[in-house]
Amino acid sequence: MKKIKLVLLSLVCSIFAVSCVSKDQLQKTLADNPEILVEAIKKNPKQIIDALNAAAQEARKSAEGDRAANEAKKLDEEFKNPKKPELAANRAYWGPKNAPITIVEYSDFECPFCTRGYNTVKEVKKAYGDKVRVLYKHLPLDFHPMAMPAAKYFEAIALQSPEKAYKFHDIVFDNQKRMSSEKEKFLDETAKKVGANLAKVKKDLDSDEVNSRVKADMAEAAKFGFSGTPGFLINGVSLKGAYPFPNFKTIIDKHLNK
Repeated sequence: MKKIKLVLLSLVCSIFAVSCVSKDQLQKTLADNPEILVEAIKKNPKQIIDALNAAAQEARKSAEGDRAANEAKKLDEEFKNPKKPELAANRAYWGPKNAPITIVEYSDFECPFCTRGYNTVKEVKKAYGDKVRVLYKHLPLDFHPMAMPAAKYFEAIALQSPEKAYKFHDIVFDNQKRMSSEKEKFLDETAKKVGANLAKVKKDLDSDEVNSRVKADMAEAAKFGFSGTPGFLINGVSLKGAYPFPNFKTIIDKHLNK
């Protein structure tokens, strides 16, 4: 904004061929006589617009450069001091226990951005195979009414079989709109479809075990600064948002190269 103002001041000065004055003097003149600026814009609209567009583009480039530099600095700091999520042995993991890369995902089954995250994680799994394991954790948002029920179904099914839980996970994300419209009917059908004992799932939905897992995941997400979904920790290095595959690859490859 400051650059744009300076551009306008400079243009007004050149357009009206005023004598050389300080920036403060020119600003005071325009503040006292705003009609000068209005008249300049009327007489030279294209020159003003072109200059403003150029200044705006320059400002955007500068902001993007600063943001990229800050993100790179933060990333380096997290590689030195990675976050340490709880990796309980009794949770449902996708992938081998001895994988060198562990991705912890904080997600919401009803969030459209989490569907993007789900598809990106599928790319990661395909690209890295046994080098990666994934732990799906829960951050159901208040304005997604089916997010909490789906999280509980996932954990109730996980008590029976991690493999069935991740099949459930995949079907839900592949049919997110159906879940939102059909609600528990869809969740029940999906639980049966993956081979879970539905009666036991229903019994375990409000168990202490299931409730404590979901609550612990939400608390951990908050502790690490994840307020929206999805959020990821890649061997403790965070990605906040539905970033595409190259962002995951950069972090994963850096971990593997170490």
